[in-house]
Amino acid sequence: MQTLDRIGQWPVDNASAAVVYDGGRGVAQFGDQEQVYPLASVTKLLCAYAVLVAVEEGAIDLDQPAGPPGATVRHLLSHASGLAFGERTVQAEPGAKRIYSSAGFEVLADVVEAETGIAFPDYVAEGVFEPLGMRSSALVGPAGHGAQSCVRDLTAFAAELLRPTLVSPQTHAEATTIQFPGLAGLLPGYGPQRPNDWGLGFEIRDGKHPHWTGADNSPATYGHFGQSGTFLWVDPQVEAACVVLTDRVFGDWAKPLWSEVSDGVVAELSARA
Repeated sequence: MQTLDRIGQWPVDNASAAVVYDGGRGVAQFGDQEQVYPLASVTKLLCAYAVLVAVEEGAIDLDQPAGPPGATVRHLLSHASGLAFGERTVQAEPGAKRIYSSAGFEVLADVVEAETGIAFPDYVAEGVFEPLGMRSSALVGPAGHGAQSCVRDLTAFAAELLRPTLVSPQTHAEATTIQFPGLAGLLPGYGPQRPNDWGLGFEIRDGKHPHWTGADNSPATYGHFGQSGTFLWVDPQVEAACVVLTDRVFGDWAKPLWSEVSDGVVAELSARA
């Protein structure tokens, strides 16, 4: 895939990338697929998936109370619990506002630990990493931003998102459907969004502008980016996913380059159809 070659011109020391296409059957690669990078908030995708596995296993329920009074697991996963970004301080009533909260994912980790009796990093490893063969991945810090991984591992995770095996199609569909529609909020790095749509741990592109994906990504595109210079998106319309990991902290340098590569990937995939 020629678009990925553009990443070689980015102002970063190291970058690795892959596109998973044909519903997970094909892979195009750039850079060292085994190099391990800190994921920052892309961690939330992996931890959210572990929470969904816990739901599938019956250990927890999406609508059980969790976090601030009136909030549930569903609220926490979709950043609608009212918790602040980095601490467990209540800033709004549950369901009233989309407040992006890493602290909410730490609460989720505590809930899974309490209900399963398994330390959350171990639960993520046993429930997600090991079944998918993600040998270089680990949760070494907080559930909101403390994972590390490589593109090879995230390629396996992206293929899982395209054709889920660890959760049911129904759970996957719910996770990638807008939760608490219409909530406004701040998309970190991109400013206020009305609405600021999220699924269950997955940010949903919808009509957001500006955005870290491409202008040609479909509204159904979902995923996450991280402040460590990382992103993963899945676009159901082209049945493909794109993973990019770098070693440069996210900033203004990334915004045009990420969108340019994403648009190039979509264009190449559309031309193949």
